[in-house]
Amino acid sequence: MSAPVVDAPVAQGPGASPAAPRTKSWKASIGLGVTALVSLLVFGLTTPSGVQTTFTIATSSDFVHLPSLTVPAKAAAVTLSLIALALAGYVAFRANQYRKVGIWLPIVFGMAVMGALLAWAGADRSGTTIQLTGLLTSSLFLAVPLVFGSLAGTLCERSGIINIAIEGQLLAGAFLAALLASMMGNAYVGLIAAPIAGGLVGWLLAVFATKYWVNQIVVGVVLNLLVLGLTSFFFSTLMSDNPSLNQPLGLPRVDIPLLSSIPVIGPVLFKQNLLVYIMYAAVIILQIMLFKSRWGLRVRSVGEHPKAADTVGIKVNRTRVRNTVLGGAIAGLGGAFFTVASGLAFGKEMTAGKGYIALAAMILGRWSPKGALAAALLFGFADALRVQLGIIGSDIPSQFLAMTPYLATIFAVAGLVGHSRPPAAEGTPYKK
Repeated sequence: MSAPVVDAPVAQGPGASPAAPRTKSWKASIGLGVTALVSLLVFGLTTPSGVQTTFTIATSSDFVHLPSLTVPAKAAAVTLSLIALALAGYVAFRANQYRKVGIWLPIVFGMAVMGALLAWAGADRSGTTIQLTGLLTSSLFLAVPLVFGSLAGTLCERSGIINIAIEGQLLAGAFLAALLASMMGNAYVGLIAAPIAGGLVGWLLAVFATKYWVNQIVVGVVLNLLVLGLTSFFFSTLMSDNPSLNQPLGLPRVDIPLLSSIPVIGPVLFKQNLLVYIMYAAVIILQIMLFKSRWGLRVRSVGEHPKAADTVGIKVNRTRVRNTVLGGAIAGLGGAFFTVASGLAFGKEMTAGKGYIALAAMILGRWSPKGALAAALLFGFADALRVQLGIIGSDIPSQFLAMTPYLATIFAVAGLVGHSRPPAAEGTPYKK
């Protein structure tokens, strides 16, 4: 790889300090370009000619039944791979101008590559179709804990606290939701209990970070291990001996009248349970509150320049504690997905690293709720794709497919989707 090109500093005027040099980074364009080329060579050129892939769109409840979409498999895979390659070139063009790309680009890029994979996997399979609407519905549902976790991370890090403990907050929420819902015999009780558990973990993180000035990454990892140990202990000693305390209670699906009958959009967005609708509201409210309200301005000022915020009367540490507890509660609510929202009993380590994927979604979404939602949907799509490919009998080993969300996480954290700047005071204790 060639060395980065650095522009020479340019003086701003007589007596002015030279401006900081700008560095061209080709990391994102190279990473995306290599991925697009692999997609073209593997999915595009190896797909047999003359075969087709069929996508089923309609569902039985649609008021207008759309016909199935049949496309030439090789042409579709090659076209989508070339689109991905063009997007990688666009990233290089923007990098040459020292300009960043929007969050839309990695999302569209990922969809193009995964679309090429679907066209390749569904080729020449007589009687087998890819359920496109079902795939999108599963993508949204599987993205729910990632959205709540990334919202929690955004809320905490915007105020200056690094929240590595999202994994523990999700697991604590899943455990308490299952326990109290089973005790009361009502799945909705789990939605009330889950944020309490997550908020408690958030409070511990806030106390150690603001009062004792412990390294926030270290305390976050410790809290994850603590929650993992406690939930495993209570599962083995309490739930295993008394199955009535770990019943697989599920939230009923709530269909929105009229809207749920719209083709594609209806089944995906408006045939979900209450937790998904709460997720919609959480993203909208936090997006508005963080960037359009006085409260949000105070939160962001604490995360960017706490000393300046303190001079105008903002209680820095109190703001950080409140945001961290609130973020923990939001992540805990996302933990209810694994138990009461999915109709499953609690199991050891059932979050399976989703908290760390949520952190990647937060970074990819550039610390904004709407960006975190888009990134979480991409990771959710990757997870749903694994299930769909297993249904149609793809030749790809299931173990490799299970790696897909985690590989996407590595790409996001490594910065191959573009440079993201975190809040300036993130992870730095405020000491007066």
